[in-house]
Amino acid sequence: MARNKLIIANWKMNFDMHQSSIFLHKLSTKIGIYNNIDIILSPSIFTLQSLSLQVNHNQFKLAAQNFYWRDQGAFTGEVAISQLRGIVQYALVGHSERRNIFHESDKDIRAKVAAAIRNDIRPILCIGETSDERNHGETSLVLNDQLVGGLANVSSEDIEKVVIAYEPVWAIGSGDNADPEQVQKAVKMIRTQVKHLYGEKVAKNIQVVYGGSVQPESAVDYMAVPGVDGLLVGGASLNLEKFEQIVQKIDNKVNK
Repeated sequence: MARNKLIIANWKMNFDMHQSSIFLHKLSTKIGIYNNIDIILSPSIFTLQSLSLQVNHNQFKLAAQNFYWRDQGAFTGEVAISQLRGIVQYALVGHSERRNIFHESDKDIRAKVAAAIRNDIRPILCIGETSDERNHGETSLVLNDQLVGGLANVSSEDIEKVVIAYEPVWAIGSGDNADPEQVQKAVKMIRTQVKHLYGEKVAKNIQVVYGGSVQPESAVDYMAVPGVDGLLVGGASLNLEKFEQIVQKIDNKVNK
């Protein structure tokens, strides 16, 4: 049985509490409930608890943008993954902005992946190469290193709880979009590496999504790429009309 397609909206550091609530309300009136698409909203962490009480959980799932991998302790200013249980169903891990701006290491990322699974939250492991790495022909090496590093503490029993997001750093918010052929090559690399680590069945079944300057005009092309199970949407998810168009186009493609 095919798994649902995923559309993940990463709001990043945008919208205050009031704006988040209003935007969610507007989304709920524009977007329906789909049997074969899961729509996942990832707002700022301080809005999560409030939105979890407002959201229709049959319509939208929630994801944390970040968390600390310890379940409790003396870590001033951090939010434990265990504190997000019952609030979110997913959590982003290893987003390029966390890696490149906040210098999260592979050790941090694999600890977060394992912590999310331990707390019954599905990690969305983000991997992708920079422009320099791409230009030097290092895409395959980077993807393999980030994938192996991120999944190092994940057992064969838990691996299918992980979602993998391919997000080429050079394409995020740059307008320099990856073309479908580039995405297909990267997704094939990812599934091949998963096959080496966990076997052919897992490589076939694990959900892999694409993220990087996704717009309504490009959404269907990316979803048509073999092996792509969904989209991680950044800037366009902050625009009601654009995000609605993306969802509608994917729905039309999935159900035609």
